[in-house]
Amino acid sequence: MNSKEFINALKSICKEKSISEDVIFDAMTLALQKAYAKETGLPNIRIEINKETGEIKGYSYQKVVEEYTDGEDDQDGEETVEILLDEARKIVPDIKPGETIEEQVPLNDFGRVATMTAKQILVQKVREAERQSIMTEFEDKEGELLVGTLSREDTQNYYVDLGRMHGILPKTELISGETLTMGSSIKVYVTKIDDSGKSPLILLSRKHYGFVKRLLEKEIPELNDGTVILYSVARDAGVRSKIAVYSEDPNVDAVGACIGEKGVRINRITNELGGEKIDVVLYDKDPMVFIKNALSPAKDVKVYILDEKKNEALAVAEGDNLSLAIGKKGQNVRLAARLTHYRIDVKTSEQVKEEKIDLTNAKS
Repeated sequence: MNSKEFINALKSICKEKSISEDVIFDAMTLALQKAYAKETGLPNIRIEINKETGEIKGYSYQKVVEEYTDGEDDQDGEETVEILLDEARKIVPDIKPGETIEEQVPLNDFGRVATMTAKQILVQKVREAERQSIMTEFEDKEGELLVGTLSREDTQNYYVDLGRMHGILPKTELISGETLTMGSSIKVYVTKIDDSGKSPLILLSRKHYGFVKRLLEKEIPELNDGTVILYSVARDAGVRSKIAVYSEDPNVDAVGACIGEKGVRINRITNELGGEKIDVVLYDKDPMVFIKNALSPAKDVKVYILDEKKNEALAVAEGDNLSLAIGKKGQNVRLAARLTHYRIDVKTSEQVKEEKIDLTNAKS
């Protein structure tokens, strides 16, 4: 390979791997230095590569000393090769102790062992640089929504092509009942990015409550610009979610902004979630009002704060509103509790009397 082809090959690798050219040149320099040392047995070799022409030169170097030391190592842990001051001045008359004297050496064809050493070092450095480049691209994506392509699957996972990496979407993190088609585009939520293993790991989910949160932000401009603020999200993936929103602008209808005209905005999100219902409720600083809102579609619910420190509340409802507040298999009150961060008991007024629950000191 001539010098021009060499430079073009390096630039091609840099472009393909999205790696800095300096990283590749540094790796190549190190690889050739190690290879030459392997071939000659000399540790004091410096390789210089011209980044424009591709010309490669080699130099042996020695540290000038007034007397030999005991073979100290340099900062990189390599053995320091020394030359006495008197000998050095025969080559460079005005050289001083501590300086380095260099001499160009011929770079003969490397043997098989040396070539393999160079190749191993270069491959390792390119992999390290590529890994770092990938992590730089993805390190801030945890907790974000990404769009990828389903590329393959095994018994436990789907693998999503995200461009330079494949994310892992466990089948346990799918929305209940959904069916995925290989090769199709898919939205996913990044739950974890881990760089501690053999290769970087990106874990994905469509079940996580954060998935709903990011879909809302993408669909509703008011959430992105801060006009409407998302307080909390509670989710039973594939069945129902509750979101609490508010606005610091009294002229903004936070709930209406999320639902959209004729429900068009919230319906788009529901469709993405495979029909999962979304209740949009208004957040209120008053926990009693907030809990009452969170228990919708139940109405005429009376809320008591039993213990502010322990976040315990009692909701009293009658008739149909009792079953609505509780929900099927307790789903509604369970989601309301997650949304408000309160433990909520739902009872009728008759049950309160029968159980002799003291509401004297409760806030209502």
